[in-house]
Amino acid sequence: MAQETVSAQAPSATPSREVDLRDPALYINRELGMLEFNYRVLEEGLDPTNPLLERVKFLAIFANNLDEFFMIRVSGLREQVAAGVIETPADGLTPAQQLAAIRKRLLPMFDAQYRCFWDELVPELKQHNIIVGSYSDLPDDRKEALQLFFEEEIFPVLTPLAVDPGRPFPHISNLSLNLAVLMLDENKQQRFARLKVPQALPRLVSVDEMAHKYLKKRVGKRKTFVFLEEIIAANLEKLFPGMQILESHPFRVTRNADMEIEEDEASDLLETIEAGVRQRRFGRVVRLEIQEDMPQFLLDMLKGYLGVERSDIYSLAAPLGMSQLFALAGLDVPDLKDPPYVPQRPPVLNQSEDLFALLRQHDVMVYHPFDSFLPVIEFIRTAAHDPQVMAIKVTLYRVGSNSPIVNALLEAQENGKQVAVLVELKARFDEENNIVWARKLEAQGVHVVYGLLGLKTHCKVALVVRREEGELRRYIHLSTGNYNATTARIYTDIGMLTSRQDLGMDASELFNRLTGYAPAAQYRKLLVAPEHLRKRFDQLIQREIEHAKAGRLARVIFKMNALVDSKLIRRLYEASMAGVKIDLLVRGICCLRPGLEGISENIRVTSIVGRFLEHPRIYYFANGGEAEVYMGSADLMPRNLDRRVETIFPVEDEKLKLRIVDEILAIQMLDNVKARELQSDGTYVRLEPKNGETPLNSQEWEMERARSGGSAQISPPHKPTASDRP
Repeated sequence: MAQETVSAQAPSATPSREVDLRDPALYINRELGMLEFNYRVLEEGLDPTNPLLERVKFLAIFANNLDEFFMIRVSGLREQVAAGVIETPADGLTPAQQLAAIRKRLLPMFDAQYRCFWDELVPELKQHNIIVGSYSDLPDDRKEALQLFFEEEIFPVLTPLAVDPGRPFPHISNLSLNLAVLMLDENKQQRFARLKVPQALPRLVSVDEMAHKYLKKRVGKRKTFVFLEEIIAANLEKLFPGMQILESHPFRVTRNADMEIEEDEASDLLETIEAGVRQRRFGRVVRLEIQEDMPQFLLDMLKGYLGVERSDIYSLAAPLGMSQLFALAGLDVPDLKDPPYVPQRPPVLNQSEDLFALLRQHDVMVYHPFDSFLPVIEFIRTAAHDPQVMAIKVTLYRVGSNSPIVNALLEAQENGKQVAVLVELKARFDEENNIVWARKLEAQGVHVVYGLLGLKTHCKVALVVRREEGELRRYIHLSTGNYNATTARIYTDIGMLTSRQDLGMDASELFNRLTGYAPAAQYRKLLVAPEHLRKRFDQLIQREIEHAKAGRLARVIFKMNALVDSKLIRRLYEASMAGVKIDLLVRGICCLRPGLEGISENIRVTSIVGRFLEHPRIYYFANGGEAEVYMGSADLMPRNLDRRVETIFPVEDEKLKLRIVDEILAIQMLDNVKARELQSDGTYVRLEPKNGETPLNSQEWEMERARSGGSAQISPPHKPTASDRP
């Protein structure tokens, strides 16, 4: 049984002593925890064992994550400081202290990022005929080609904006790259202009393509790139004829992008969200990035125009905005990337051509991206064309720009099905995309709702109602991840297809709650936030405490993206103090401190950062030998438990429980290649194979398992159990 393979007898409880579990020293700050996750992402870029272009990709992800961190988290702290907020989170840091700690932690990270790029990646790329160079180092014929490129394709889209008494300093849009240009006029008076680097053009310009296009030069094996801003800077005299160019310096601005939506005052939420997205460009500046060579007087000028403090300014090497290195990482050079992986079709789905008949026999689990996302699409598409299907209902949070799920729902509507879709318009940074889909669905007659007032709908549920032998039967897909075919190839997520009628009835209750008025809805098996999930999780942890005190088997294994909620952290501390053995697989933020004597020495926290973004939420309770496994959309954060509609569902099929416990949780607890272990001081230590121990990369293990159909003998040669963990 699953519970036997993960369970060693829990250590005896620590003798009771008075401990204040609200002591701030017991908690890690949320924002610093997020920065530590981003550092683990950066570590993958620093890791020389990763393929070269994958390392470039991780540097871009690190930069992209920090853009969002400043737009949302830092901006929120700035607003708290401005409002005089003195309330502190569980860790006791004031907003001002958090901002200071963030800056202190970030500076060495930026230093490591740029040193990695210029000292390691650029020289190594050159060895593979990929050159990221400087405009000034190019031969004359290449400069000539880029000058022609400037005249033909860059010059027409540039808008130089002078700053003088008659022309005020222009608005600098969020995440835009700009040049601050200093020059002398005919009277030797110093003038200043701002020039925005156009986002419509590639940031990294292929010198070879331009030489071929404008000079008919042959394109060889070598690929040479220069940054767009360097080409513009070298041709400024063409933009300012009659002026003497003195110098130019890039700068980049990050603005507050967190929308404040007064939902109770909005007559049309879609239009309100749409207006909020437009306003993002005008939020307060929360970060100014400059290159290291910008002179102080010019920096002072920008500070005054932008209204920023010294602590908002980050002086960096070139290039600014390294999130745009995704273009470099995307070069078609297979030898410098991870070996391609094709998601597999689970063999169980080959047992029958009739998916609904198969689901009447047993539940089916799909573990993306190791398993293909196609079965999920087929579930909706089959329902769309099945004459016996009466209704389809789906929640959509992040569906992507080209969604086969939405297309299948439109086909269902065309075929006369009753289709209802909840589109969450408040999915941060996906609002515009979701608005497009909502309008398209509405235009075809689909019933579209935008969610409950004051709550984000984050649950992942699809319900199909089918007439069979004169009765209605429900089929359900429940998942930890979004209905997004693109992210299903790069995020790990788990979905379950089932025809269990208790879950089906719960899904109906949930959709009635989402589309109608049912605040008192009760559920048979689903744990639904915000009404029931927090209370039930508290009870489940307390049950493990009671088992431990009674000498019964007590064990907790949680896999999630983030652990922030202080109330549940205190409950986990209590469980540890009672002798419950706890493993937490937390990919991102963890505010709990493991390994504290007398408090959390029974808790181990690890984080896996690898090729795919870990995204499932799995919750295992040993329950005295009658193990229970839950999965779903919710992390243990206040927002998930109190301010979102979330679903956690039980896994009751014994084979699937074994698969989850023995071949997902246990394998991840054995990872000694991509796992890091959280220390009590908030730092992470990367795990490495011990003497004689086989290296185990859990994601590679799952890829090989999927390729072999789940039955071949693969490394490690022994059956993994939690007692094997480091």
